[in-house]
Amino acid sequence: MTSCILVFMDVVLPRDDSVGTDLETSALERARSQVLLLSTLAFTLLFAVWLMLGVLAVAIREELQLTAVEFSWLTASAILTGSLLRLPFGVLTDRFGGRTMMTLSLLIAAGPCYAMSTVESFGGALACALGYGLAGNAFAVGVAWNAAWFPRERQGLALGTFGAGNVGASLTKLIGPALMSLVPAGGLLGGLVPGGWRFVPVLYAVLLVAMAAWVWLGSPRPERTPGRLGDGKGRPLSSMMAPLRDVRIWRFGLYYVLVFGAYVALSLWLPRLYVTVFGLSLGRAALLTALFVFPASLLRPLGGYLSDRFGSRSVTYAVFVSMLASCGALSLPAEQLGVWGFFACTLWLGAGMGIGKASVYKYIPQYYPGDVGLVGGLVGTLGALGGFLLPLAFGYLEQATGRLESCFPVLALLTAASLVWLHQVVSSRRSREALEPVPAE
Repeated sequence: MTSCILVFMDVVLPRDDSVGTDLETSALERARSQVLLLSTLAFTLLFAVWLMLGVLAVAIREELQLTAVEFSWLTASAILTGSLLRLPFGVLTDRFGGRTMMTLSLLIAAGPCYAMSTVESFGGALACALGYGLAGNAFAVGVAWNAAWFPRERQGLALGTFGAGNVGASLTKLIGPALMSLVPAGGLLGGLVPGGWRFVPVLYAVLLVAMAAWVWLGSPRPERTPGRLGDGKGRPLSSMMAPLRDVRIWRFGLYYVLVFGAYVALSLWLPRLYVTVFGLSLGRAALLTALFVFPASLLRPLGGYLSDRFGSRSVTYAVFVSMLASCGALSLPAEQLGVWGFFACTLWLGAGMGIGKASVYKYIPQYYPGDVGLVGGLVGTLGALGGFLLPLAFGYLEQATGRLESCFPVLALLTAASLVWLHQVVSSRRSREALEPVPAE
């Protein structure tokens, strides 16, 4: 993955030859490449840790003999703590810099991640999940870090490339079962290295510490901190929080609930749906879910490129129309679609989500160039909270209707509401755009 990112940055990201001398330009581009590479790799690992219970929770439930309610809260707890603190993480990144905050994010997650391998009760597992779930807040850190280094005309592609780290959600789904069987249940080295599902959090904890060292030692210095004034002092808190009064931010948050929150929810929901509705094995269900994650993550750089070229508004329009059509198809009885028809529609939906995640975030540096950490943190918080609340809503819908696929009509309604809101805002501003140019929305 490292080589792919390096080639992508060298070939696709255009060089900025307008900054200083050739030597200064070369040093600046090298620094930007380092930030993008390190932030993307760190976020990929942190996202894998954040959602690792998507596979491990099945084995944990059997070993700890959890009830259905305990199982639900365990899988949702990491999503909760990885959502609520995105706003302060973004603000702190604007003030102290991405190198510092990304390193801290990796180290903070490593402790409870390792402790997860030692739990013997539901309470212990829940506490560890709440702790390592803080890894999810690193998204706000990476957005602010990259936005501080890349010029406005290149931020869409840069943020899209960083956001492709969402593919970490498929990492545990792809390699988790193999890792769980790699080490015997009794462990290695006299039990120093635990076996079975407990080996996975140990391995991730080691990787988190190693990645923290790489980020700290390999990131460019000095830090870029848009949250500080020219004299190096921090901006007043009232100044930094002022954008939160803008209703536009909350609209962007709704968009992100749709393209990211629903993506997180479905990555947790689809394995059980495939097993229950289509009778697939857990291994095949995890594989098909991982294949849904790929376009929902890896198309994010394409969404950033398209947003840079055609504007956030046009791309977001197209995404909502596409998602509305795919959710409509998935609202049909699953038996009527068949497993492969259903799978194809999830790929279609995932492609829209991947492109839409980038187009929504392209809005933020466009409107709030000095508050990317703050605004990006709030929008990310709202989207991630959607990833926490939507699975619970899906569960109540299943209980009421008896069908796991009843979630898709709700997603279709949410998409339609977002599309209507976007259209109304744009239509009301057309007359003003003719008199005073404003950023395309």
